[in-house]
Amino acid sequence: MQNLKNILLGKPLRNSQLAGEKLSRLWGLPIMSSDAVSSVAYAVEEILLVLVPIGGYMAFNYAPFVVIPIILLLLILAFSYAQIIDHYPNGGGAYIVSRENLGKFPALLAASALIVDYIMTVAVSISSSTAAIVSAVPGLEHYKVWISVCCVFLVTFGNLRGIREASRVFGLPTYIFIGSMTLMIIVGFIRLLTGSLHPMVYTPAQLATIFPKDTMQGIGLLLLLKAFASGCSALTGVEAVSNAVPSFTAPSQKHAKQILFMLAGVIIFIFGGTSILAMSLRVIPMPNSSVTLTSQIAQAVFGNSFMFYMIQIFTSLILLLAANTAYNGLPLLLSILAHDGFVPRQFSHRGSKLSFSNGIMFICVVSSLLIIGFRSDTHRLIPLYAVGVFISFTLSQYGMVIKWRKVRDRGWQYKMLINAFGAVITAIGTVVVFSEKFSEGAWMLAIAIPAIVLLMYYVKRHYDFVNKQLEISSFRPYYRKEVAHSTQCVVLVHSISKALLKSLNYANTISQDITALHICRHPEHAEELRHEWDKLNIPVRLDIILTQYRDIVKPLDVYIGSREQKLDHGENLSVIITKFISEHWYDNILHNQTPHFLERILSRHKNVSTIIIPFYYDNQHDFKYNGESDGDDVMSD
Repeated sequence: MQNLKNILLGKPLRNSQLAGEKLSRLWGLPIMSSDAVSSVAYAVEEILLVLVPIGGYMAFNYAPFVVIPIILLLLILAFSYAQIIDHYPNGGGAYIVSRENLGKFPALLAASALIVDYIMTVAVSISSSTAAIVSAVPGLEHYKVWISVCCVFLVTFGNLRGIREASRVFGLPTYIFIGSMTLMIIVGFIRLLTGSLHPMVYTPAQLATIFPKDTMQGIGLLLLLKAFASGCSALTGVEAVSNAVPSFTAPSQKHAKQILFMLAGVIIFIFGGTSILAMSLRVIPMPNSSVTLTSQIAQAVFGNSFMFYMIQIFTSLILLLAANTAYNGLPLLLSILAHDGFVPRQFSHRGSKLSFSNGIMFICVVSSLLIIGFRSDTHRLIPLYAVGVFISFTLSQYGMVIKWRKVRDRGWQYKMLINAFGAVITAIGTVVVFSEKFSEGAWMLAIAIPAIVLLMYYVKRHYDFVNKQLEISSFRPYYRKEVAHSTQCVVLVHSISKALLKSLNYANTISQDITALHICRHPEHAEELRHEWDKLNIPVRLDIILTQYRDIVKPLDVYIGSREQKLDHGENLSVIITKFISEHWYDNILHNQTPHFLERILSRHKNVSTIIIPFYYDNQHDFKYNGESDGDDVMSD
């Protein structure tokens, strides 16, 4: 299995190679912009789909009142997230801002909203890409669900191979799409200025599908707000850069800010340029047709030339690659949440390619289930989309308002006013989007987001409950070493806790030759363990093995093999492993199943006995959760 894994994913990387897996500015821009750029591709169409059926051709006169505020809001968000990058270099975006400035539950709300947004980004973008494929080849209609699931697996596989390889594979098509859209806008402007590009002409049958049958109605404030909320899909993905600051090459904060501003520039140019062309050409969106607004503009500018087909192909491809933004942002967010104890701490572990592989697999599984459950129907998935990102926008903006009031550094007043204005606008957008999409399926978010918040709260409570019971104030073994039996014994240790005390007490009953063994993934943790071990004056030798590949199984196998070779005839070596026993079956997912894997590998040694020491927590223990624990694991699992 290990050989197969190496063939599929490539050879594992050392911890020291992590710096080489960081994203440079060249590849960080396309990786972080794929979601935002793909949203820009249909944001103008979403605005006109709201305005045109009510106002007819008058909608093009009102469109600037929607486009300009969206661009203004983008500039505010870019400014805000640049400040977040400066003050919160470890990533996490809205979650970290809310945790520090607004409290635990607003932070969990922000995290839940981001999780929903990232998952929906994958499901919606993949389903949209599949819809484009099916529209080109109608015979694949019955297989669209499995096509979408295969696309999810493809993107997942690319990300499991490592950040560097994923950036090369997914970055180039994004650059080609940006270049194609830039060329279309420039050529379109030149043709408009020279008078060779004229407004679109539609047949009465085409107009009947979109224009109202009755007299044209006026376009009021509520309709403009609805169009604004629909067009704000152009802003989805902006938060990804601040969420993933540690993913960039050093100096990560400087490069993250540069990528953020480049991303904002790309969005403004493409969104603004496409809007101007759409209004100048009076392009009418066709809701019941596979012909998109972008394809109509491209055909008007280039005709049926090579560039028209290139834009068509890469527009479809960028929708597929938009999912990649979630694969870079969500695993890092989950690792931060795992460190804080709000999600299973397996999400904090890096895989063999130094990526957060558990988070990547989580995206794959959940988005695939959504695609299967909603039959890969974009129209059914869209109502669940964008609400989450607006919630995170609002909380991050409001959190920064509180931040400026605390720090009061130079220019804090105008910074606070900008963030306050952004918080009001995004809050309005949240209400409008949620209310407009409520009956279409957004009501499910009113259940899903609070459910995720409660789930994370109880995960944290469980970890704090267990950690409280594992705390010890002094180290007093029950048995004296001199009365123990003669045999060799190795006790595996992660940290000093009641679980370790129980294991050493048992070891003292069977052996006078005891070695405590810690296999180190993180050198700083090993140093803390050694310091605490010496401080407590524990009468057992502590051996520490440094593993460069975050794998504890193979180093343990090698160590035990070398000890086994030194055994005299008839001697045996006992290895003691502590296993945490959960009261409920569903608690098991919150703890690593490392003892199972260690037991399997140790069973290959004929002169080695594996002893599993169960550790139970007391369900009647008087412990009240106060939410103040740091969430650090002190267990040996």
